[in-house]
Amino acid sequence: MSKRIRKALVVSGTTVVSEAAWNAELDAKHERLVEFLRAQKLAGILLRRNENVAWITGGAVEVRVATPAETGVASLLVTADGGRYYLTTENEAPRLYDEEFGALDFEPVLFPWYADDTVATAQKLAGGALGTDTPVAGLTQVNLYPLRQSLSETELARYRWLGTQTADATVESLHQVEPGMNEYDLESITAGNLLRRGILPSVSLYAVDERIFKYKHAVPRGARFKHYGMLNLCSRKWGLTISITRYLHFGELPAELAALFKASAQVNAALLDATRVEATSAQLFRVAKDAYVAQGFVGEEQLHHQGGATGYGEREWVATPEGAETVVNSQAFAWNPSIRGTKAEDTVVLRDGKIEWLTATPSLPVIEAVVNGTKYIAAGVLVK
Repeated sequence: MSKRIRKALVVSGTTVVSEAAWNAELDAKHERLVEFLRAQKLAGILLRRNENVAWITGGAVEVRVATPAETGVASLLVTADGGRYYLTTENEAPRLYDEEFGALDFEPVLFPWYADDTVATAQKLAGGALGTDTPVAGLTQVNLYPLRQSLSETELARYRWLGTQTADATVESLHQVEPGMNEYDLESITAGNLLRRGILPSVSLYAVDERIFKYKHAVPRGARFKHYGMLNLCSRKWGLTISITRYLHFGELPAELAALFKASAQVNAALLDATRVEATSAQLFRVAKDAYVAQGFVGEEQLHHQGGATGYGEREWVATPEGAETVVNSQAFAWNPSIRGTKAEDTVVLRDGKIEWLTATPSLPVIEAVVNGTKYIAAGVLVK
């Protein structure tokens, strides 16, 4: 086995991934990528997208500086003959070596900040046809999602940590919310609880009362909280992303609203039960459609997407009527069926025919739904 990385992944004194296991992951990914290059008749590939940089480095490297940007301050080059390089500017190089690449087997290639020559240098180093994960004139654009959709054991170890910590931060935030706060308060409380755990918020949908019922993607706009609040968020660390939605209600939960949550949980359960290897996106869409009909909400699937595969993207794909994507083993999903101001959303992994919850919140109320004899859980509303 090659020595791809010279450290273990340790968080707060706990080893999440051992050095040996991390090396095995990185070695397997490198070999998979080289095989892909040879099959595509490419001499190398230039990786610039944050999710692909994180994937090939096993989450060891974060090149993001501008949070919304798809690319960061360094690019990676992997060649078909085994070369591994990171290309960046001289002003970024000291920190990138100290905090990102120093323990990895990538060779640095540096430029002045005013004379970035990444593409030409990568072409010269590869010595032949060059692929890329971003549009670049003269290069072959490729999609690496098929290589990263099935998660390794070490990726799952990182994912479990992220799911647990995000769920804990969300529950902590729910308990800190009080009537009179506005939606920006909900956002800042939750973001703070994530950031102090070293987790980046990547989607922020915080709404209260009427806005929850009016909008499927209710970004915060400052409405003041009276009775009903929603924390709907995504988080990121090590390139992986978590999705979760939780609700709270001050005062007794209306019976009609409670019934809608049970209906959403039943649709969610139908999707989870149907999430099996070789199931297609189109088949899963039909499962959601039929489940809404069974719950008495015909056409609800037309009002918002139902979620789909996740992992290194908040949604790698969503279920659509004609979708051809297929489920694979050890793949992550975030379904988000919603009915009239309610939603069920967690991040899960399909492993060997079973669903593993990454964002379980057992301290909150739980809704149980049964499909084909199997029980599936969804979060209920925290009533305060």
